[in-house]
Amino acid sequence: MNLPSSIAHLPIEVVILDYVLGMIMWTLIGRAAMNIFLPIDSPFFFMRAFVMLTDPILRVFRPITPGFLIPAVVPLFVAWFFYMIRFYLIPWLLGYSVMGMLSFPLEGEIAAGLYQLFGPG
Repeated sequence: MNLPSSIAHLPIEVVILDYVLGMIMWTLIGRAAMNIFLPIDSPFFFMRAFVMLTDPILRVFRPITPGFLIPAVVPLFVAWFFYMIRFYLIPWLLGYSVMGMLSFPLEGEIAAGLYQLFGPG
């Protein structure tokens, strides 16, 4: 498997781990965003999918979730943990300086694809 040059220096396991954690983080953010417009028990397919995919994660984090948070903000609180793991813990465990050496391979690849699709020339 050929990795793009921006992440080729990273072990494939790290890239896969970051992609999984990134997908979880963005799904939690998506649930919070959808909850602005729809109730949790909405019959709309995408809202049901977000709830089905994120409820197990929210249950795992329930013991450390402050009780004063309103339910609509809880997915953002949990997404923040995934952000912190991706931005600080993984690079630190790999021996990189903490600020930005991993630089989110998932988002970097999406941004590069969008730039290639919509960028100049």
